[in-house]
Amino acid sequence: MNTQKTIAVNPRQQKEQTRAFVKECPLHDYDELTRSEKVIQLERRINASNDEDEQRKLKGYLPFRCPHYTQFRDDYRDREHIVAESFTWQTCVDIDDPELVERANTESERLNVEVGGQWQGMMLHKDYSIRRKLHIDLRLPVGMTVPEAQRAYCKALGVEADTSCFTPERFIYLSPADFEIYRSDQWYEPLSEEEIARRRKAYTDRGLTIDGRTEDGAYDDPESETATMAAKATRQETPAGETKTGERNFPMKFKGIPYTDIISEFWRRTGGEPSKGERNKRLHQLTANLRAVCDNSEDWLLEVMPRYELSAQEMKSIVHSACKEPTKGSRLIDQIVKALGMGIGSEEADDADAVEKETGVKVNVKALPMGLRESLVGVPVSMHMPVLCGVLPLAAAYADQVEVEYCDGNRQHLGLMSIVRGEQASNKSVVKNAIDVWKRQFDEEDALARKREEEWKERKKGRKANEKAPDDPHVLIRMVPVTVSCSTLLKRFKNAQGHTLYSFGEELDTLRKTNGAGSWSSKYDIYRLSFDRGEWGQDYNSDQAESGNVKVCYNWTMLGTNGAMRKCFKQDNIENGLSSRILVAEMPDSSFQKMPKFGRRSAEDEARIQEAVTRLRSYSGLIDTPRLRKAIEDWVEQKRVEAAKNIDHVKDTYRKRAAVIGFRCGVIFHMLDGGQKESKRCLDFALMMAEYCLQQQIAAFGEALQSEYVNAQDECQRYGKNHSVFDQLAPVFTMDDLRSLKRGFCGESALRNIVTRWTRDGWIEKTDAKHWAKAKQEN
Repeated sequence: MNTQKTIAVNPRQQKEQTRAFVKECPLHDYDELTRSEKVIQLERRINASNDEDEQRKLKGYLPFRCPHYTQFRDDYRDREHIVAESFTWQTCVDIDDPELVERANTESERLNVEVGGQWQGMMLHKDYSIRRKLHIDLRLPVGMTVPEAQRAYCKALGVEADTSCFTPERFIYLSPADFEIYRSDQWYEPLSEEEIARRRKAYTDRGLTIDGRTEDGAYDDPESETATMAAKATRQETPAGETKTGERNFPMKFKGIPYTDIISEFWRRTGGEPSKGERNKRLHQLTANLRAVCDNSEDWLLEVMPRYELSAQEMKSIVHSACKEPTKGSRLIDQIVKALGMGIGSEEADDADAVEKETGVKVNVKALPMGLRESLVGVPVSMHMPVLCGVLPLAAAYADQVEVEYCDGNRQHLGLMSIVRGEQASNKSVVKNAIDVWKRQFDEEDALARKREEEWKERKKGRKANEKAPDDPHVLIRMVPVTVSCSTLLKRFKNAQGHTLYSFGEELDTLRKTNGAGSWSSKYDIYRLSFDRGEWGQDYNSDQAESGNVKVCYNWTMLGTNGAMRKCFKQDNIENGLSSRILVAEMPDSSFQKMPKFGRRSAEDEARIQEAVTRLRSYSGLIDTPRLRKAIEDWVEQKRVEAAKNIDHVKDTYRKRAAVIGFRCGVIFHMLDGGQKESKRCLDFALMMAEYCLQQQIAAFGEALQSEYVNAQDECQRYGKNHSVFDQLAPVFTMDDLRSLKRGFCGESALRNIVTRWTRDGWIEKTDAKHWAKAKQEN
């Protein structure tokens, strides 16, 4: 008996080694590959890239191994070339959800040492994948097939089994050697002849092959193919994929997306549904692509495939022929699932990519929580961010009884202000339409309050000279117009009972004009204070004007042109901190563009938004978000390093409050999502909002702020976001070298401070009286 440990590997060393190629080799060849410079460099390039297409392309160059078999005839990896006698009696569980990786890692250790447990001592190998997901190799319990063992083990871990791991010819991409967590001496160790005979008998007694497969070459999985064998006889003369009762034996959705939608989009992208003369060829093409999301199961494909009047036997022939080809994924199906999974129409998929290239963000609609998701119904992809930025301050106003702890340890409330800017006729009204739905509860409550106030005014006006004036009802009115006077606004604050007021303005220019009459009428100071609930007041020696001090709790959303925004944010409002407190969103450029198409929200969509409003209003007290704090803290530190390297004062200024804004948006997401542990999509959303806010603030105000710092408007243009002053310096440099790079726009004191910070952060060290040397580090 051969006791050498062997493994089926494709080293990806030659062009002819496609993904259909594997060869049997000693296990130490696998170890050499994991230590190779090629794998190490590919890992670095994959994780350094933010482009999913590039990541997928680079990943395709990685070597891979097969967990289930060590031999394939003619070194050809497909189901028909499997050497059943080379079955490894082990399988590899793939934990692909990053939020579950560490939990599964910990739980797998417990299961492996649990005395008397089903999985005691069954773990053979464990490592992280290239993208830090988790692979766990297991010894199969006697009599269990691969799918049965995977399902049982995943249930014990508390995670959902990934059915794509059940295929016999499955492969696993290699990761660098230092990604390995655990290895047992029994990993890929051939079993004794007696043990193999015992295990084979357990399979054959069930009517399976010696490696646990069925007649069609797939592993037996009764849980997902209930009554498949019984249904085969009845399928002969019934439509493909249907039993005589019309019941289905397989899921009709992939990741929540109906297969009918995937197929419809496939035809749209490949020239339309097939005509009568090309049906066989086009259906073969569809099958070859669709099997990537049907577990390469012929029975499953027969259920989801359209027939176009072909007989059941013709369909079986087409599906069988397509499934004989080497197993591979489908980039087209991946793109279709991604587009449909984001909740955007197929015709908008290309628009989403274009928006991402322009703004750096792509909104995953399906990942959004209740309320935010419905806000984007019928909204073109290019306008997703403006709508979100428009409704978030109103959502925050509803959650005004909430406190949160920020990364610096201070407690905050959810103060948010946003401006949606765009040229004339740029469809800014799409934001208003969403806000109109969100503010209904405020409108209904304010209508009653205003009625009481009007009745009080009428009684006061109609009283006789000797009658006492009726008492002020002190009504709570939360929706105030942007044209409100400071005196009336102070009164509203005094009656607010600790609640946040909200304003929506369709024209930013209206706000600017009403803020210009009289020294006490400018509300810009109020806006700055509202971000952190600062104190504001006024004191008049007259009972004709409102006096007092209040906490400013005031959120708002404004729409306006770029020209109006420039007039509102002149030097004072740029430098005094108001600009950094604004969440800015930009409407897409509509110059010479075709008219966009808008959809309509259904009554159910609007009801969900009202349900979201009610949920936000139900929260009070401290909302603790440790994972969100950590994510934002890491992000703001990353931006600090970028700004420090580039001596970019603008980015350094705006990164701080952009992080706060992103954090507060993440808290709103978290509450709408149910308020349990912060999800990964919550963290992704908060970071997306912080990044978008920072880039939009820099684009809108950066040049003006830079001129305030250095009195030279071309500084921002000279040092763009991808241009680092630090990186331009030689390994050993002098103050004159730094001074020449800054071209005299930075004072001596500022230069000395920069060098001091770089030294403190460990980026440089002084070598003599005039020279500094860069420290060796990744950053």
